[in-house]
Amino acid sequence: PEVEAFEQEVAAYCGAKYAIGVSSGTDALLIALMAAGIGKGDEVITTPYSFIATATSISRVGAIPVFIDIDPKTYTIDPKAIADEITDATKAIMPVHLFGQCAEMKPILDLAKQRNMLVMEDAAQAIGAGQNGVKAGTMGAFGCFSFFPSKNLGGFGDGGLVTTNDDAFAQRVKELRQHGGKDKYRNVMIGINGRLDALQAAVLRVKLKHLDAWSAARREHAEYYTQALQAVKGVQTPITAPGNTHIYNQYVLRVERRDELQAHLNAHQIGNAIYYPIPIHLQECYDILGYQETDFPAAEQAAAETIALPVYPELTRAQQDYVIETIQAFSRS
Repeated sequence: PEVEAFEQEVAAYCGAKYAIGVSSGTDALLIALMAAGIGKGDEVITTPYSFIATATSISRVGAIPVFIDIDPKTYTIDPKAIADEITDATKAIMPVHLFGQCAEMKPILDLAKQRNMLVMEDAAQAIGAGQNGVKAGTMGAFGCFSFFPSKNLGGFGDGGLVTTNDDAFAQRVKELRQHGGKDKYRNVMIGINGRLDALQAAVLRVKLKHLDAWSAARREHAEYYTQALQAVKGVQTPITAPGNTHIYNQYVLRVERRDELQAHLNAHQIGNAIYYPIPIHLQECYDILGYQETDFPAAEQAAAETIALPVYPELTRAQQDYVIETIQAFSRS
C-alpha cells in the first residue's frame, strides 16, 4: 500500500498518468527500454556527459548507445547534432536532464515524431524540474527517475520510478519489474526483480511534501552564488535556458584551473564533487565503440573544467559566504 500510495502521489506531482516505482534509477532506465522493446542491434541516441548508467542501461538490453555532444552552456544534449546520427537502426533518443535542468526538448520531440522514434527522458536528477510549464519525465514516452539519497528527493537507499502516459507501456513496466509476472506465478515475459521497497516508498511519501520548498531553497542558494561569483576571473556560473525551471540537483561551475580549485576547496574543508571526470565515450568499458578523444569536444571540456559546490537546502548564508570568499581568494592567487 505504501508503494501504491507513493505512485499515485508522485504521478499527480509530475503530471503523469502513470508512475511506477522500481528499485533504482538504473533499473528505471533498463525497464523502460525493455518495455519499449528495444534490444539487440537497435541504436539509442544519448549524451556522453552523464552518469554511466545512462549508457550501460542501453547496452544491457543489447542495444548500442550512439553519443551526441552537449551544449556547452547547459551541459545537456545538443539537439542540432542529433539528426545526422540517425540510422535505420535508431529506435529512441534518450536526453538527460542534467544537474536539475531539462534538455531542450521541443526539437528532440519534433524530430522523434518525424522519424517515428521514442523519446525516453533520463530525469534521474530532475524531479520537479520543468520546461515551459511541463514537468520533467512527462514530455517523452517514458520518464526515468532516481531516488538515490543524494538526489533532491532521496530515499533511505536505492529507489527509482518510471513515468508514462501510455497504458500499454505502463502495464509492461509493472510486469517487467516483478520478473515479467502477470500475477505471482504466471510470467508472460522475462523481467527482473525491480520493485520499489515499501520502506523506501514510505520515506519518499513524507519527503515528497517538502520537495518544492527544498528545490526553491536550492534555487535561492544558486542565485546567491551566481551573483557573487559571476564576476570572478576564470569562473563561469551556470546558465538556466529560457523556459526552464531548474532544481539544482547540482550547482556546477566551469573553472579554468578546476583541479587546483578542488585542492583549494578540500584544504578549506569545503565539500565539492566533479560530475563527470571521464566522459562515457572515453570509459574503458566503451572502448569497443571506437570513440576517440576530441570526438565530443564540448563534453570533454566540461569533464575537465566543471566542479559542483554545496547547494543543499539547509545550507546557511554564512556557509555560502565562506565558500564564496574561499573561491574569490583562490582567483586572486
